[in-house]
Amino acid sequence: MGLRGNGVAANVDQCYCPAAPKFGAWAGFFLLMSILGGSTFLAGRTKDKLSYGEGVIVNIPLPEAEVEQVVEDVAQNGVIRGTKEYNKDEFVSGAKAADSSRVFPAWTEGGKVFYKVRLQALDPRNFKDSSDVGTLVVRYIVQPQGEKNTVLRINALFEEDFRHTVHQSDGSVETSEYKDIHEHLDAIEVMKRQNVEAEKERQEQLVKKQYLAMGGGEVSSSRPQEHAQPVPQNDSGTASQAMGPASSEPGPTTLSHGQTLPGQSLEEHVKDLRKQVERLVKAPGSPLKSAPFHTASTLQLLSTGTEVLILISTPYWYGVETHEGQHGWIPRDQLELP
Repeated sequence: MGLRGNGVAANVDQCYCPAAPKFGAWAGFFLLMSILGGSTFLAGRTKDKLSYGEGVIVNIPLPEAEVEQVVEDVAQNGVIRGTKEYNKDEFVSGAKAADSSRVFPAWTEGGKVFYKVRLQALDPRNFKDSSDVGTLVVRYIVQPQGEKNTVLRINALFEEDFRHTVHQSDGSVETSEYKDIHEHLDAIEVMKRQNVEAEKERQEQLVKKQYLAMGGGEVSSSRPQEHAQPVPQNDSGTASQAMGPASSEPGPTTLSHGQTLPGQSLEEHVKDLRKQVERLVKAPGSPLKSAPFHTASTLQLLSTGTEVLILISTPYWYGVETHEGQHGWIPRDQLELP
């Protein structure tokens, strides 16, 4: 498959690879790195001979509708990653979603096109010979490939305001933007699997209650209760240390931060763990979304002070469960800090 970023062709045959059982440990991302110059650098080219203007193209084994929603949300998040302005943060903020941009030529090869535009960007990094103030644009193209696969193309350009010179990206912006999209898709798939597991567990409990109501003996679950206690997560999105096997003997336990508290009972340890993953909804309340993007459907409105259990943590969203067992997504800034 060919990649046509800005008139520059590149031979590409890449695949977005989900984590087990669907999404791998960034397998798709590391495959993606070869697009951005893996073969170039392995061939022994030096750092001053970067490949510019190739962009990113990746085949994602998910329906177009799912990928399109995630890309649209990323295009609206106001942040362009993989670059920075002079002596500023490690990203460029203040970007706006747009339907078109004169910086890019019109796209005529089908699919849905999204733009993220930052006006008056000051000398953004990772663009060839860039200088001065200008317009920074990221373009995303989502194209269906059959019913179950989607092709995603990402390109970034910087145009100076005064000379209108266009500078091509070295791939850093495209890689970072795709990583953001990948994390969204990964989180959605994780939540899907958790919903399936939760439903199986509810069905097993229902069968067990019905059997006991009919006078049956004790029924053991067909599988271990792995999801009875979620693994606490820290603010970086990584899982904290999980609890070890349950023991009837109270004794020293290891906390998620690697500290031990001698004499703490198992029940107290469980309470401490739950405190790390329980949050309250901020005023004036927040919608519970079906997926981690603003355009997703609203499952219900959570009032101020509603307590939720955090199951998944991403850079912008929490995957949560309500006390009624409803799973959904809520923006990170809509929950109180612990």
